[in-house]
Amino acid sequence: MFSKVLSFGLIGLKGYKIDVEVDTNQGKPSFDIVGLPDAAVKESGERVHSAIKNSGLKYPLSRITVNLAPANVKKAGANYDLPIALALLRSSSQISGEKISDYVIIGELGLSGEIKPVAGILPSLISAKEKGYTKFIIPEGNNKEASYIDGITAYAFSKLFDVVTFLNDAIDFSPVSLNEWNSEDPEKIIEDFSRVKGQKAAKRAIEIAVSGGHNILMVGPPGAGKTMIARCIPGIMPNLSFDEALEITKIHSVAGELNLNKGVIKTRPFRSPHHTASTVSLTGGGKDAKPGAVSLASGGVLFLDVLPEN
Repeated sequence: MFSKVLSFGLIGLKGYKIDVEVDTNQGKPSFDIVGLPDAAVKESGERVHSAIKNSGLKYPLSRITVNLAPANVKKAGANYDLPIALALLRSSSQISGEKISDYVIIGELGLSGEIKPVAGILPSLISAKEKGYTKFIIPEGNNKEASYIDGITAYAFSKLFDVVTFLNDAIDFSPVSLNEWNSEDPEKIIEDFSRVKGQKAAKRAIEIAVSGGHNILMVGPPGAGKTMIARCIPGIMPNLSFDEALEITKIHSVAGELNLNKGVIKTRPFRSPHHTASTVSLTGGGKDAKPGAVSLASGGVLFLDVLPEN
């Protein structure tokens, strides 16, 4: 039996639609994934198998083929575990009705059936919303990110079994509540210029650079206070607007550096890469392209200590 559910992948900060297609046929039991999957995606078969069985559901003993379309785009990460499992359960008639077709589904599965948070949820949801999708099923650990996106209905789950009962209309779940934006972060810790004694010329130069959005070069002997002054810069920058906060959060979400308990970054970032950092770590890229220090400092401060050594 054939079934299909909708998910989303990422290329950089832009999301694209992924059709997770599952076909179950008679034959020797097997599990094959096609559609340019990477190693993490290929391994999803074992996670899905254990998660379904340990959730008290029936794993179909048949020849299973999973296709991630479009097949010409490489798929990476464990984000497709949950949609694969749900498509498989639908193909074996353990999920009834067409309700599942209304949702974009993203999530990683643990062997116990636990749904684990994944990186890149925020840009995925924003991209999906821009393409007209407004209903989502996501991991409970990512609910803070989803709570700041207006105009969507997101359901956050911690267990595979709960998703199945929800899709079968066996129980009602409340969607993630919308959080109102507040630029103040009571937990933020920022160095303050008031703690810097002396260095009036340096502080004045920093104030001018920040007000005009300019770069600045600080020259002086070790211990003169260059790093301390640099760390004070976010404290004199204006609070983040909501659009700025979303853009910064998207970058950190893709990089896997987001504090899931906060959801949205409210403090301007300060990045100080080591002078031995590679070009890729500074500018981003690699086999599975990730943001570098330059991108992670977007909206904040990039401090290149010992600049001639970089």
